[in-house]
Amino acid sequence: QKLKTRKSEKFHPYAMSAATMIIRNIAKRSLAQAPRLNSAAPSMSVGAFRFASHFTPAHEYAFTDGKIATVGITEFAENALGDVVFIDLPEVGDDFEKGDSFGSVESVKAASDVYAPVSGTVVEINEALVDDPAIVNGSAEDKGWFIKIEMDDESELSDLLTPEAYKEICEE
Repeated sequence: QKLKTRKSEKFHPYAMSAATMIIRNIAKRSLAQAPRLNSAAPSMSVGAFRFASHFTPAHEYAFTDGKIATVGITEFAENALGDVVFIDLPEVGDDFEKGDSFGSVESVKAASDVYAPVSGTVVEINEALVDDPAIVNGSAEDKGWFIKIEMDDESELSDLLTPEAYKEICEE
């Protein structure tokens, strides 16, 4: 079943541009610092932990359990966006490469694409977000997850930020 989208609704082009610029500015600043921060703190090994946390400089997370990555936006991103009013999610079975846009999130302040932190196949979507996207505001990194991906290549996790490195980005 394809999830409802809001593509038919019209947004003011300047408002969309301003919102996109804000999110892109945050991501650009974070990306510029990622190599330094990633090398400062060693990556966690999935084999050493049952659940491991990995983050992108663009404020997505991947919480891993074996080959399954639970993906969503971080609390930092949720706070920057404000009240979330709509989330567009892919379908189970969709394949994504690391860095591909797999959906979008819209708030009262902005709209932004959400990117896959790892390559793989969507094995589950958070259906609760379709009817109640505000779940993300109260629990972005727990009940507000977007998708679960079966990873194609677990070594891609080493390119992501550790919790310590991600925390440094958010504190700047």
